[in-house]
Amino acid sequence: MTTARYRPTWDLVLDPLVSCKLCLGEYPVEQMTTIAQCQCIFCTLCLKQYVELLIKEGLETAISCPDAACPKRGHLQENEIECMVASEIMQRYKKLQFEREVLLDPCRTWCPSSTCQAVCQLQESSPQDPQLVQCKACDIEFCSACKSNWHPGQGCQENMPVSFLPGETSSVFKMEEDDAPIKRCPKCKVYIERDEGCAQMMCKNCKHAFCWYCLESLDDDFLLIHYDKGPCRNKLGHSRASVIWHRTQVVGIFAGFGLLLLVASPFLLLATPFILCCKCKCNKGDDDPLPT
Repeated sequence: MTTARYRPTWDLVLDPLVSCKLCLGEYPVEQMTTIAQCQCIFCTLCLKQYVELLIKEGLETAISCPDAACPKRGHLQENEIECMVASEIMQRYKKLQFEREVLLDPCRTWCPSSTCQAVCQLQESSPQDPQLVQCKACDIEFCSACKSNWHPGQGCQENMPVSFLPGETSSVFKMEEDDAPIKRCPKCKVYIERDEGCAQMMCKNCKHAFCWYCLESLDDDFLLIHYDKGPCRNKLGHSRASVIWHRTQVVGIFAGFGLLLLVASPFLLLATPFILCCKCKCNKGDDDPLPT
């Protein structure tokens, strides 16, 4: 609890406290920050932590107002972000912005080599059609659509896992079923690199959850039943005990909501006539003419 809550009354008149919608604390105006685009106001510390979290996790490049009910759907400008975060976090933000720009630009693409990652230009005449691209940085030749080795006269293979060996040129493509370090998101086709961790992946670009090995969707598989059978059995990367604990937690959450709804339903049924009665009385009172 901050000392600002117990300031003298005459001091509050001169310097009123402002409430922060994130932490619900009350602070002087000088400890608050107003977003220029939507005029929503938050305490500087909360807004700084919010911005840093989004940048570190790479969740957004256009950082929106943290108020979910913001009427103007405002966003923080780059100069506002730069004033509240450290220089290394700002550099990461600019890098994320650039990566997003290249991803959305139909005339630019990334070199698929994990040791290069340069930006390559496409022909502006037909950027959507598969075309031969040669990286000027590492001389690799690849298809602009599927990022595999150039294949004239042949269709692109979907969901092609690709890995690269340092020091090789246009023949760097090595196909592997499961252990490729780089694969494409099955939904938005963005390239994803997996260094470590479990096989349950979530694309940061489209938030699609999928299995790293077979690329099957896991969006509706809350209990991770996918790893109980088939070719991906026991490949999740977690112990059996942790999987059982995860399922127990999920089932417990759903059971808790169901029990809460079951207990609350009789009270809601009993309270409904009183609520309707009060509403009718209020409406009737509003319709009564004013006394003359």
